[in-house]
Amino acid sequence: MRGFLAILDEGAIGRAAHKLDIAQPALSQSISRMEKSLGTVLFERSRRGAKPTAAALVMAQDIRNGLYLLDEAAHKAQQAQTGLSGTLRIGLVSSALFEVLPKVIAIIRQYAPGLQLVLKEMSNEEQVSALGEGALDVGLMHSPVAVSGLMNERVLRRDKLIAAVPSGLALKLKKKISLQQVAEQGLVLYPKDQLPHLYAGITQALRQAGYEVKINQHANRTMTVLACVAGGCGIGLLPNWIQTIDFPGVTFCPISDGDGLPSFDLLAIWSARSKFNLTKWFALV
Repeated sequence: MRGFLAILDEGAIGRAAHKLDIAQPALSQSISRMEKSLGTVLFERSRRGAKPTAAALVMAQDIRNGLYLLDEAAHKAQQAQTGLSGTLRIGLVSSALFEVLPKVIAIIRQYAPGLQLVLKEMSNEEQVSALGEGALDVGLMHSPVAVSGLMNERVLRRDKLIAAVPSGLALKLKKKISLQQVAEQGLVLYPKDQLPHLYAGITQALRQAGYEVKINQHANRTMTVLACVAGGCGIGLLPNWIQTIDFPGVTFCPISDGDGLPSFDLLAIWSARSKFNLTKWFALV
């Protein structure tokens, strides 16, 4: 079919063979076999070249379209083989929406523009279950977690904790807040079963500093924590990237004696058998 189109475009078998970098007799024989198979003459040969018949002109556009579709199919097959096409299902905690997810999307669009992304905001627990069942290709979640199966992981961001304080209270502070003041006001925390490591680290740090742990409100999403803080429920302890958000009624304050508090890590976790080139992509985040 490519030979047919080359002769049609060049107007001569010799020039078409040169364009395709094949021997002229081979191209001539190929067209003869094509004509025999179709039961019709495609070109009227003469010393001046090869003139297409009415049958050839009728076929030409369909053949061009067919070759285009074949090339597209081959390209898609090659991309699928190298993990550059198909659908990538990404689970993410809300904190991944800021800074990390935009970088991840930009990198994937650069290296695999044909890849379709399905994004699902999910809790840590939900992602662990979905990854284990194969319902997700990659999870963006907080550490530490245990996912069944052979997994790869990469730390995408490591944050210290900062205090989210009701703005009215923040006016009375000297730009920073102490653990004692946090303990006195009480906490707005993620539920214990959602982030057990973070929960235990915060409560342990307060007790080791000699303060009673008082939890006023649980909230399972970062925006919900901020809403509760703005409503005067207590102090939220959140990763320091949260300062990029302007949330009415909330002021962010460093914790003067918070060295004993746990860090708030964001991980990418995916199956070691993934067909996608996730190791390379997440190394760039």
